[in-house]
Amino acid sequence: MTDERAAAQKDASDVIRSIRRIVQAMDVRSKRVARETGLTIPQIVVLNAVRDFEAATTAEISRVANISPPTTVTILEKLELRGLITRRRSTVDRRIVHTELTETGKAVLAEAPPLIHKRFFSGMAAMSTEDQASIIRAFHTVADLLEPDEPGGGTGNGPAEAGLS
Repeated sequence: MTDERAAAQKDASDVIRSIRRIVQAMDVRSKRVARETGLTIPQIVVLNAVRDFEAATTAEISRVANISPPTTVTILEKLELRGLITRRRSTVDRRIVHTELTETGKAVLAEAPPLIHKRFFSGMAAMSTEDQASIIRAFHTVADLLEPDEPGGGTGNGPAEAGLS
């Protein structure tokens, strides 16, 4: 194995360890948010997307929340059962469903804790614009590298798939 390849594998391992730390931190935060609100982070993300659009369509919510359309529909059904949103079919196109927050939904969102620890926001705000942009680019690149090449592709769990073999 060349020194360059060994260095690349070490760097990849370091990135994977950092991702695991992020996942663990998000898991801890998710449990806290669920304890405090009775909602999952994806449910709150969907509520935020509904709030950000007037009479949001399911497609808009799915796109903004970065959640698949079928999962978005499932989340919306649960939120509707809890009385946090209302949904109504478009009078122009019956295939389109518009979603709005109820007063209860607005109140729940107003009381919900931040989805990410406040320290993250203050840390980012303290960075230069260039450093912020660099971090954003790096995360986009890592996310692109981790996305499967094709639907139903590899699991991403094996050492070879993680670039660690």
